[in-house]
Amino acid sequence: QAQLVESGGGLVQTGGSLRLSCAASGRTFRGFAMGWFRQAQGKEREFVAGISWGSGRLHYADSVKGRFTISRDNAENTVYLQMNSLKPEDTALYYCAADKTNTVDKVLRYDYWGQGTQVTVSS
Repeated sequence: QAQLVESGGGLVQTGGSLRLSCAASGRTFRGFAMGWFRQAQGKEREFVAGISWGSGRLHYADSVKGRFTISRDNAENTVYLQMNSLKPEDTALYYCAADKTNTVDKVLRYDYWGQGTQVTVSS
């Protein structure tokens, strides 16, 4: 059974950094685009960053450009999200997801999801 497990969340002060990891297991995600999403309390889930298989094409939400970096280690079946210059508005539950169409920036095409890891940024 395919599984995505996120880790690395926590409590950090404004301006701090965190690195999230997403470990895939149960099947290969070769050929899949991988993405990070987040959902703040009382708000809808939103796209944060995505990376394609192969060319490594990147796509970021405007709100995180220049601060967050997505990367993947295909040999380890792991995706990362380096988050710098964190702000209180980055507080959310962060999810990892996989898109078998390798499109990257089409939210509805992500069809495998992890359970999420909480990120809290204090002011």
